[in-house]
Amino acid sequence: MNVGIIGTGLLGSAIARRIATEHKVHVYNRTRSKAELLKKSGIQVEDSPMALAKKCDIIITIVKDAQAIEEISFGKNGIIHGKHDSLIVADMSTISPISSRKIAKKFSDNGISMIDTPVMGGPSFAEKGQMVLMVGGKKETYQKCKQVLDLIGEKTFHLGENGAGHAMKLAMNSQIAILALSISEGIILAKKSGLDPMTFLEVLNSTYFKTGMSVNKGPKMAKGQFEPSFFLKMMQKDLDEIDYTAKEFGANMPMSKIANQIYKKAINEGLGEMDYTAILAHLEQSN
Repeated sequence: MNVGIIGTGLLGSAIARRIATEHKVHVYNRTRSKAELLKKSGIQVEDSPMALAKKCDIIITIVKDAQAIEEISFGKNGIIHGKHDSLIVADMSTISPISSRKIAKKFSDNGISMIDTPVMGGPSFAEKGQMVLMVGGKKETYQKCKQVLDLIGEKTFHLGENGAGHAMKLAMNSQIAILALSISEGIILAKKSGLDPMTFLEVLNSTYFKTGMSVNKGPKMAKGQFEPSFFLKMMQKDLDEIDYTAKEFGANMPMSKIANQIYKKAINEGLGEMDYTAILAHLEQSN
């Protein structure tokens, strides 16, 4: 199959390389130089979403927010201008389910099927095909994409109508943002108490309270190593989406609101380009 990837950041590039092991991959990125790096993997760079759409059976979009999806989909030289029979769009961006449903409707009005397929797991999981996919949209549309999506995901949940995947993704990212804060505060309290933070993590990871984050990222956090697998600024953007969605659905989420305020302060201190676990660095500055 011919698969298009729009958005070649950390995750988009990893997904493109993985899919290119089995299919012909075409990519587009608004900053073309980021896409050009993928040529060495046998991936073709296109000049516009329209040009990409004309050549692809499936397009995976992995961009910053709903506004970016609107631009690449419906703007000048957007996806809809390269429409052909059986074209499918699978959106892996992290956006509100409310926005997702509106975008899916606009695609449908233009004769294009869309599903939302956000994922859990960073670039390293994508390259090993070990991501978890959360799908919203028509099941028959998902089945047409399954051969491609199974290359990057070891488990997939079909959750219902358009927007369901994005709703689950936001629920998951709320947990992740707050968990990073919790581990950070544990490390800080251990240090202030005269304890080795690595011992704190060893004790934590000896209990059933351990998490993938405390096992895999905890030691790096304790050592002040924050090489990004997911940028802190993107986590804060997702917390904005969580706040908006919670308000629209009538959900009271006070911890997510507090987390958002803290992540915004971290960005103001210049930590936005670091891994989201650099929230520890922000908290340590106030200690």
